[in-house]
Amino acid sequence: MEVSATAAIYGVEPTSIDVSIRGKWVHVPALKLDKHVITVRGSRIRIAAVHDEEWMESEIGDPSRYLGALKQKRAPRADIFTFTQQPPDTGIRYSYRVEPVSIAVADVSNFQQWWQALPQETRKNVRRAEKRGVVVRSESFSDDLIRGIAEVQNETPLRQGRRYTHYGKTFEQVKRDHSGLLDQSEFICAYSGEELIGFLKVIYRGRIASVLQLNAKIAHYDKRPTNALLAKAVELCAAKGIAYLTYGRFNYGNKDDSSIRDFKIRNGFAEVLVPRYYVPLTLWGRFCVRARLYRGLMDVLPRSVIGAFLSLRTRLYSVTLFSRRCSSMPERPNCNRQMGCSNPPAGSNP
Repeated sequence: MEVSATAAIYGVEPTSIDVSIRGKWVHVPALKLDKHVITVRGSRIRIAAVHDEEWMESEIGDPSRYLGALKQKRAPRADIFTFTQQPPDTGIRYSYRVEPVSIAVADVSNFQQWWQALPQETRKNVRRAEKRGVVVRSESFSDDLIRGIAEVQNETPLRQGRRYTHYGKTFEQVKRDHSGLLDQSEFICAYSGEELIGFLKVIYRGRIASVLQLNAKIAHYDKRPTNALLAKAVELCAAKGIAYLTYGRFNYGNKDDSSIRDFKIRNGFAEVLVPRYYVPLTLWGRFCVRARLYRGLMDVLPRSVIGAFLSLRTRLYSVTLFSRRCSSMPERPNCNRQMGCSNPPAGSNP
């Protein structure tokens, strides 16, 4: 009777759902609370959070309601409950343990102001895309769009020096990945002729919009499709009266400067530190919060160690990719291999 009464008070329903983690779908325990779903992830430290919180139109509001639901007997076991505030709100409202999260945010309320504040090279890249025949337009969700996205994602197994998690996915897998949040999404696509060479999926969240994914074919890098896609996204946001556009993290823990961070800066994004709260639910959770064990390696390791690790990882991935390509090449007679190695191809520098 006690359990039923508690469930009735909070309107909770224990369940489980599939969530995408680093490009892979994983089944996790969950709890339905009114219109929201709370998921629980992790094994050593079980952390609860509102599902798709980073794409919601509004914040969760009073956290005590969620804490009460997670503490009742029918709820999946969790050690910590975490929640955040939406940018540009940076004021700390609660007395729970808080960690600042670095978010890349651009003011897009006025397209001309955003455009004039860009570096000259970025504006030149947007114009270069148009001059080189890149056409950018919005597309509805369809099988043709998914086939084009799959071609972009399956172009190369490595991106930004690391293994690309979306490489090698089938049509059905790509369709599943992009089927979520369609009622608040827009697909902005870049074409060279009839070929889809890049796409951007943006999520509209009231006064905020967020870039969910931005990708383009490396073979068409010279056409600068990513610059054209972001410019179109800002133009659409300004027309819709949206004030801010977010694009993932600005800094990733103690990780040093990266190419993606530089790209965001050149396209008008700046760092905004948004509070993320951590509330213990168990004795183990209380210890983890005090010791800050919920932090990832990027927040713990020194920058020098992270830089060395990333460089080593890039070299290992490159060697692995090269060896795979070599092993897939047809075997040739020794004489041909020697001639191929000793004689450079026509037109090359010796």
